[in-house]
Amino acid sequence: MSRMGVTNLGSVEVSSPAAKQRFLDLNKEVVECRACPRLVEYRESVAKIKKKQFLNWNYWGRPVPGFGDISATIVVIGLAPAPHGGNRTGRVFTGDRSADFLVRALFEAGYANQPRSIDVNDGLELHGVYMTAAVKCVPPDNKPTSEEMSNCAHFLESELELCDRSRVILCLGQFAYRSTMILLKQNNLFSSKIPKFAHGLEIELSDGRKVFASYHPSPRNTQTGTLTADMFTSLLHRISNGLSHS
Repeated sequence: MSRMGVTNLGSVEVSSPAAKQRFLDLNKEVVECRACPRLVEYRESVAKIKKKQFLNWNYWGRPVPGFGDISATIVVIGLAPAPHGGNRTGRVFTGDRSADFLVRALFEAGYANQPRSIDVNDGLELHGVYMTAAVKCVPPDNKPTSEEMSNCAHFLESELELCDRSRVILCLGQFAYRSTMILLKQNNLFSSKIPKFAHGLEIELSDGRKVFASYHPSPRNTQTGTLTADMFTSLLHRISNGLSHS
C-alpha cells in the first residue's frame, strides 16, 4: 500500500504564509517537470516495475521536491532521489538506507523530531534544516548527465534563494558538491577555482554563508566505513558549533 496522496507537493515549515506559498508554487513546478526525457522514462519505468518488497506500493514516480524548514540555517543537498526511496515515497531522503543514516544523525544532533524517515505520513519534522537534491528525478545508475544537472539547476537556485536565512550549505557527495559550487560560481558567490571534493571541506562564500562537503550517506559508503556515523556526527557538531559562535 502507499500512504501518500498523488498530489503530494512536499512539506515546508514556515512562519510566513507568503513564503510557504512561494515554496508550494516552486514544488508544483518541480513535480510537473518533464524537461529530461531520459529521466522521465526511467523514473516512470521504476514506478511501474517496482521492487519485490514494494509491489503493493503506489510509487510516486515523479520529480521529488525539497522538504523541511525553509527558515533553516542549514540546507542539505543530496544527489537525486533513490529509485525505491524518494522515487517511491515522494519525499527526499525517505524510505531507503541513506535516509535512515541521515535522518538518525539529524535527530541525534537536534535537527529532527524523530530518527526515522519512512513515508510522507510518518510525522517527520525538521527544525533548522531543509533537505533537497541537486537533481529532482531518479537517474539510471545514479548518474545524471551534465545536461540533466543543468536542466535542474534553476530549481536548486530557487530553493537557495527562498531559504534566505540559511548560513550553511551541506553537500552530500561529489555530485551534489560540484553541482552546487558550479551554481554558486555562476551567481558570483564564489570566484576562485572550485576546490577538489573532500569530506569535511569548508568553503566561505562572498555572502557570508559557508559550504561544507561530506561523503554521501549511501550504503556504498556507510557499509564500507568510508563514512561512519561518528564522522558525520562530528561534521554536524562542527557546523552547529560554528553557527552558535558566529
